Amino acid sequence: MHIARAARSNLVRLGAVTLASVLLAACGSGSTGTGRSNGEVTLSIDLFGTFGFKEAGLYKEYEKLHPNITIKQTDTEQEQNYWKSLQTRLAGGGGLADVQGVEIGRITSVAQLQSDKFVDLDEYGAAKLKKNFTASKWGAATAKNGAVVGLGTDNGPEAMCYRTDLLKEAGLPTDRDELAKRWSTWQGYIDLGRQYKKNAPGKSAWIDSVRSIYTNVAGQSKERYYNPSGKLIWETSPTVRQAWDLSVEAAHAGLSGSLDQWSPSWNQAFAAGSFATLPCPAWMLGYIKGQAGKSGAGKWDVAKLPGRAGNWGGSYLSIPRMSPHKKEAYELIKWLTAPEQQTKLFQKVGNFPSSIPAIEKVADTKDPYFSNAPIGRIFGSAAEQAPVQILGVNDQDVQEQIAKALFEVERKGTSSSAAWGNARKGVQNAIG
Repeated sequence: MHIARAARSNLVRLGAVTLASVLLAACGSGSTGTGRSNGEVTLSIDLFGTFGFKEAGLYKEYEKLHPNITIKQTDTEQEQNYWKSLQTRLAGGGGLADVQGVEIGRITSVAQLQSDKFVDLDEYGAAKLKKNFTASKWGAATAKNGAVVGLGTDNGPEAMCYRTDLLKEAGLPTDRDELAKRWSTWQGYIDLGRQYKKNAPGKSAWIDSVRSIYTNVAGQSKERYYNPSGKLIWETSPTVRQAWDLSVEAAHAGLSGSLDQWSPSWNQAFAAGSFATLPCPAWMLGYIKGQAGKSGAGKWDVAKLPGRAGNWGGSYLSIPRMSPHKKEAYELIKWLTAPEQQTKLFQKVGNFPSSIPAIEKVADTKDPYFSNAPIGRIFGSAAEQAPVQILGVNDQDVQEQIAKALFEVERKGTSSSAAWGNARKGVQNAIG
């Protein structure tokens, strides 16, 4: 995601795009065309976080199948930094890669406001692929004029990842089915967290950050920031208010490790055992493995998420019109998002498919790292039951401002009402 996910979303990599990354992307999308005389093409792909393609060996596999193609990837940890950089490059027309990743919270903006800056993939026959994808995944990347601006990578069905060793030390159950019953509601999850706190091993927290609670609760309803007509409704949304209130309650109860997600300290906390539970979309599994390392194998498990099924993240691959290698780029993203490759991604790094045939193929998948948890069944059930969310052009901007406000409650002790007011100001400043 994606996490992603993302996502994916090791999900979202550190810091803003460096000058070297921008130069490499520019080189890949521009000067590489000089190699055409001998039939060789270098395709640049610019992503945020970990989409898993490189980690799963898909680039090498594609290059082996296409000896004339070389793939160069650049990436950024923080999606918001990636998006700002992408907007700057779209406006200036330079430094764009042949393939750009787009987070699910941004795809509506691309489809509705920037479709002229991206290739209509149907020019290369993408309509034939529609049957492979879930309706919501395909529809979100379709502009009003019918242009297809991206092919879907993964979805972000949600579950709860937890440290069995920490729960055991705190005197709590570790069986995934029993825990699912104990935290069948978010209030039950917070109440169990209060019990954990009484006997928490070392200085470990119940959860990494209350942002995790907010994001997952908000991902369990069809409407959160926009209504079906495209009107911004976040201030009066029952879903947003519920997610906010539960997050504030967890902060006031001292259940959070107050860790800034995707920061170095957050990354280190996985190996250090600094928190016991983490609401996790499917793409987060690969991130946990990467951060917790070999020593974490068998200490983690996966259970059903509190409340209803939901979705967090998922991404797309799009081709800027400035790319000199549009056909080659299309063939690459067509292959990367095909059912066979989506199946491999889930089995190797945990990115849950948005491809219908792939979803069927991974149903029986278990993950040895996560105590042989039946991740195919757990995430598959969540994907099947998750609502098709209404996305707006500024979804991600609203999400970021609310997260910043919750961080004030968590770290600075700001009152709920004051932080809510700051979120309101932040949204106004972000979207005008």
